Amino acid sequence: MTDTSDEKFRLEVRSWLDAHLVGEFAALRGLGGPGRDHQAHEERLAWNRLLAEHGWTGLGWPTEYGGRGLSIAQQVIFHEEYARSDAPATVNHLGEQLLGPTLIAFGTPEQKERFLPTILSVEELWCQGYSEPGAGSDLASVSTRARLDGDEWVVDGQKIWTSMAHLSDWIFVLARTEAGSSRQAGLSFLLVPLDQPGIEVRPIEQLTGGSEFNEVFFTGARTSADLVVGEVGDGWKVAMALLGFERGVSTLGQQVGFQRELGDLVSVATGNGAADDPLVASRLERLRIELEVMRVNALRSLGSPAAGAESIAKLVWANWHQRLGELAMDVLGPSGLLLEPDADRWQRLFLFSRADTIYGGSDEIQKNILAERVLGLPREPKGSPSAQEARA
Repeated sequence: MTDTSDEKFRLEVRSWLDAHLVGEFAALRGLGGPGRDHQAHEERLAWNRLLAEHGWTGLGWPTEYGGRGLSIAQQVIFHEEYARSDAPATVNHLGEQLLGPTLIAFGTPEQKERFLPTILSVEELWCQGYSEPGAGSDLASVSTRARLDGDEWVVDGQKIWTSMAHLSDWIFVLARTEAGSSRQAGLSFLLVPLDQPGIEVRPIEQLTGGSEFNEVFFTGARTSADLVVGEVGDGWKVAMALLGFERGVSTLGQQVGFQRELGDLVSVATGNGAADDPLVASRLERLRIELEVMRVNALRSLGSPAAGAESIAKLVWANWHQRLGELAMDVLGPSGLLLEPDADRWQRLFLFSRADTIYGGSDEIQKNILAERVLGLPREPKGSPSAQEARA
């Protein structure tokens, strides 16, 4: 039976979006998101701050920290309606969806008081300092170091693939704070301001033409000694907890976005005659069925999380999205090979989706996690990076 309060909330969300995605904000529909985060950043920032003014940030945060304290069902409803309205991607996902819940769980009262309000109001933007040139999938081998110098941490090292660092104010950094330590031991989770002489941010130009990823170099960068989240040396626990927040209710909104992409591709295939090919028609229908199965599994996982559910979900949606991009190129035919002057929507989808099975934990890592932690199969030989990460 449908909960009438949830349906009332759905109408509230839909009505608000209809009333506010107008005028200058109407032009932002569909902008932003993976592979397109460079689009209309300042305009999307203004939109995100409007959301904050009307109480549409921190939906699942406890009310004592300024959040709405909404149920999981209501959070799902918001993300579904947000995606259906084609509203632009928000600009502070890492702050609101990842760091905020992490500070609520592990932060000191002072850290919560300092940072949670500016995350909610979208006054300060955050990025994530995890991956390094030699520690991408094997996150436990990070070599960025931090040492105490009086009342400050001094940070030296390099991070890479740092989304939106060039437009962020702060970065949360996994750094090695215990000399001689290795793997998960001796790591700490630090909050570091980006606007300082000891930090250099270098954007990385992508095949899609954007530069949302960056290299971040730390050379004697400093942050206050009290800006370590959790205990010193216990950063691995905090970092893994943060990643657990990454795949939450917003995945349902992601799937609504996938549904729109698939529907639009069906329209293209129908318009140019590609859908008359039985093989193309079959592939389109298969993607539709798989997407519905994804939705059912996502809802089931939210209600009763099972071991390995996050890894299964990542494997499924990443490979589904890649197949969508591949099919888009087949639907476009020879015109899909032309870049004039920039990649169009479908070309960007195809190119960026090649990374879907790598970032956020590669396919190999997800399969190792499922094999070892869920199925109880023997571990891979110690030498392989994927085996090391699966043990982390």
